[in-house]
Amino acid sequence: MTDTRANAFAAPRRHRAPTSEPALVKWGLIALCLAVLAVLLFAPLIVVFAEALREGWAFALASLSDRDAQAAIRLTLTVAAISVPLNAAFGIAAAWAITKFDWRGKAWVITLIDLPFSVSPVVAGLMFVLLFGANASLGAWLVANGHPIVFAVPGIVLATMFITFPFVARELIPVMLEQGRAEEEAALTLGASGWRTFLTVTLPNIRWALLYGVLLCNARAMGEFGAVAVVSGKIRGQTTTMPLMIEMFYNEYLSVAAFTMAGLLALLALVTLTLKSALEWRYADQLAASHRH
Repeated sequence: MTDTRANAFAAPRRHRAPTSEPALVKWGLIALCLAVLAVLLFAPLIVVFAEALREGWAFALASLSDRDAQAAIRLTLTVAAISVPLNAAFGIAAAWAITKFDWRGKAWVITLIDLPFSVSPVVAGLMFVLLFGANASLGAWLVANGHPIVFAVPGIVLATMFITFPFVARELIPVMLEQGRAEEEAALTLGASGWRTFLTVTLPNIRWALLYGVLLCNARAMGEFGAVAVVSGKIRGQTTTMPLMIEMFYNEYLSVAAFTMAGLLALLALVTLTLKSALEWRYADQLAASHRH
């Protein structure tokens, strides 16, 4: 009887919420995360910009005015301007076919879309050399007719597209699967054409995922090195992109020029990230609403 009364008046036990952690664990994980970011992200960026400005702004800008550097910048922007829209169109078409229609082999197509994630960029570049090189029958015919692919701009574009084409599709497929087909079917039932249904129903629902995919695709297209190094031939002033030019400057002991070019490439990536973050902050409510639907 006494034990029963003692238990009845005993203070209730405090149970820790399953989502809470001791302060030591929480701040320890935060410190670990910041330390990893500092070592792997912030420190390299600081070193790149510090080395680029070691001789001053004038010397850094002068290195970018070099004819070969200007050609590399133009080629990088040109390749991105060609490959990103084409991959965006492919990503939309692939996501539409996979999510809006039932057909045999969809799983295989999704696997093939993910293939560039598992294939080394160098191997991808070698595949294009074997297919379109002068030693291949198709490549020899193209060269003989004045349309070379390998060691020319078309080969760089193809290699960049191969490496970057999963980004848009992989952003769109989960979003379109979650949204389903009800809205498109309703629009078609009301008499809308397929093109109008896409423009007025599908595109507004996927615009944020499409934008994220395009930004990621663009960042990777400008920074691709392995596949482009194989198919370009590294012809100075003609087929050298910014990543290739960085390597060439560094191998020639032009460290300031190399780090300046690397800083410009990093700055372009940071601008892309800043744009993405600004859009997320500006349209947070619309993003949340699109995710709910």
